[in-house]
Amino acid sequence: MSHSAGSDDDRSTRVGRSSPESPEAVQYEFQGTQVVVAQGAYDPASITPLAVALRSVAEKHPRVVVDTVAVTFADSTFLNLLIGIHRTIDLRILAPPTQLRRLLELTGTDRIFKVYANLEDAVA
Repeated sequence: MSHSAGSDDDRSTRVGRSSPESPEAVQYEFQGTQVVVAQGAYDPASITPLAVALRSVAEKHPRVVVDTVAVTFADSTFLNLLIGIHRTIDLRILAPPTQLRRLLELTGTDRIFKVYANLEDAVA
């Protein structure tokens, strides 16, 4: 069974502003695990909504999946956010696109993060 972040059976919450500079962070629950959807480009000017959403979820849940399939750009700001959250909870990365996967490989963080190709495996 394949599950996409936008299906009708999800209970989703939007956090942040909707603009090109500050992508919204959508979060929902799937099989008892919180999922935060990262979408768009992330740099110092746009990271705040995602950072707020991830920190809020991490305060309440021991395991969080970050769906990165719709990330179009990520720099060290995004990577530092993930590392910081990873230090406090079981953070799992879902479906990183090529640019993000390359960033993880170049920085060696692909060895510390749990990276999954599909949501079902990420929440298992």
